Amino acid sequence: MPIIEVLPHPDYAPDGASFKVAESISVCDALLEHGVELDHACGKVGACTTCHVYVQQGFQSLNTPEENEEDMLDRAWGLQPNSRLSCQAVVSKADLVVEIPKYSINQVKENG
Repeated sequence: MPIIEVLPHPDYAPDGASFKVAESISVCDALLEHGVELDHACGKVGACTTCHVYVQQGFQSLNTPEENEEDMLDRAWGLQPNSRLSCQAVVSKADLVVEIPKYSINQVKENG
């Protein structure tokens, strides 16, 4: 089973996190299942950028982003070459290191 390591983030993972996940799960679902309450304002359908993450390790192992995801990422705060919408990025066999950006364009933070 691959391991996802989440780098420390003051709001979502103050101490960071590390956990094993099943293959074929989205990065967003894996984070949520392990207590990292990442924003996902559009309901995980790839229609916003609130679940934007940087994949610091294992980026090439993820599924190829579709055109809709790439279009949405163009709107993300702090876009980097290793940016993905975590709701669209599907885990494969490789371990991942994920960083949650400091900011998002989400104007209203929703609580579960």
